[in-house]
Amino acid sequence: MLASIVPLIPHLLLLEDDPTSAAALRAGLESLPARVDHAASVTEAADLAAGGGHALWLFDLQLPDGRGDALLARLRAAGLATPALALSADPDAAVDGFLRVLAKPLALADLRTAVAAVLPAGLLPPWDDAAGLAAVAGQAAALHTLRQLFLDELPEQRRQVLAACRAGDQAAARAQLHRLKAGCGFVGALPLLAAVGALHAAPDDAVALQRFDACSARLLAGA
Repeated sequence: MLASIVPLIPHLLLLEDDPTSAAALRAGLESLPARVDHAASVTEAADLAAGGGHALWLFDLQLPDGRGDALLARLRAAGLATPALALSADPDAAVDGFLRVLAKPLALADLRTAVAAVLPAGLLPPWDDAAGLAAVAGQAAALHTLRQLFLDELPEQRRQVLAACRAGDQAAARAQLHRLKAGCGFVGALPLLAAVGALHAAPDDAVALQRFDACSARLLAGA
């Protein structure tokens, strides 16, 4: 068995009016795994969001009955603080309140990495078996071997990243994180990959460092 930790399943809200895009995005999100509520209109999304319980909102910005950023502003005014990602054909769209804008069309691997980067570290499986198997042409035995090698090296890599970040040596931290990013991709360590990417972008960010440490510890605890 490749994965031994059974996580909670995050509950997400997707606002997307185009049927083809919605089906593709929903499939990508459900493969995290996640439970996805889909809304095709601002009105429907507002009702679903008001019901609460979502770990993340993903809102298209232009809908037939309004805009996703206007909906987010209304929900924030109502006191709802759920994290949100924007979906837009314009990657340079300037919108307030969203963590970031995801440019459409969006590769499902990029979608999953972006979502993993903002969900709590313990809310997704530590391993993405589909991604790992894809990297080794479906050979489960090869993936098992690669993951063991990865876990053998992770404690020292983790120690060096933490030491470099705490010493303020951003160059050394980024060098280690760059190496670790490649390994995460080969073995399907999706939450850690997202944490590595965030820390690589901001080695002085205490929250990103804490997330990296938590994701590393979780993988090692299940080894």
